[in-house]
Amino acid sequence: MSTRILSERDVYELLPMKKCMRIMAETLKTAGRGGAANPLRTMLPLPDGSGLLGMMPAYLDSPKCTGIKVVTVMPGNHGTKFDAHQGAVLYFEAKHGCLRAVIDATSVTAIRTAAVSGVATQLLAREDAESLAILGSGVQARTHLGAMLEARNITRIRVWSRSPENAARFAQREVDRHGVAIEVSDSDSARETVEGADIICTTTSAAEPVLAGDWIRPGAHLNAVGACVPKARELDTPAVVRSRLFVDRMESALNEAGDILIPIEEGAIGEDHILGEIGELLLGEKQGRIAADDITLFKSLGIGVEDLGTAEYLHRKAVETNAGLAVEFGGLRDGVGSSP
Repeated sequence: MSTRILSERDVYELLPMKKCMRIMAETLKTAGRGGAANPLRTMLPLPDGSGLLGMMPAYLDSPKCTGIKVVTVMPGNHGTKFDAHQGAVLYFEAKHGCLRAVIDATSVTAIRTAAVSGVATQLLAREDAESLAILGSGVQARTHLGAMLEARNITRIRVWSRSPENAARFAQREVDRHGVAIEVSDSDSARETVEGADIICTTTSAAEPVLAGDWIRPGAHLNAVGACVPKARELDTPAVVRSRLFVDRMESALNEAGDILIPIEEGAIGEDHILGEIGELLLGEKQGRIAADDITLFKSLGIGVEDLGTAEYLHRKAVETNAGLAVEFGGLRDGVGSSP
């Protein structure tokens, strides 16, 4: 049985943002209909404290498949040439359980996370939203810029980072990539960057809030992406309290999202402050923005079915285009398989 190995370059060539947004919408609708199994991620902290190993299994009934993403999360990589997330997505067909693809996880995570934020922005941001503020200057800042340009007609872009030098490099690189003007903040605070913004994406590695509720204009939409553990958050409590809050998966949010769990612990909100999942919005089961001056918030954690839906498409596309490296992996009871 042939298995495709897809590199980071393969993923970026096969998976444009607009296509990934469509895949994520269909995947989340499948999950919203109950057609998925998505256990909470398992984390193995490394004994030396340098990082952790994370495992995210999932199953989809349409298209029928299963798989797991295995990644290391290494905070010490920030500021180096290495991404903080390293790993692979293993994609299996679900009839015989054969491994069909091993895919670079860094690129999958980068694209599909921003694509889900793009879908959330299409659902929740005002139709006339045109100014974007990005907090952070790393991989997720880059892919979120691409997703926001797909989701809305963006005419003004501002970026802030705790490192002004990194923000300046980000701007120069993305101006060349997208042909858009990007304003760079050199302030210690993100306040000036987000004031008046229609869409705000927080894509930092911060453990303490970088966005305050009283900085956010009425009618704004927020995508909170960076913090993914219970004790870390990018948004302060008032920012969450003011927002109509939606998540990618309820169980994950109530176990892993510090942006939500800390305000709950403080007694500022209850679990019912989460109004629904993106899949429910896509299926028309929940109502998103009600009024023009609503502040809407999508808290993103990233879930296994998003990796799996992406992997299914990438494997199918790789076979169609003969991309990646095909290797013999596993076999049949009576001999070695060699199907494409």
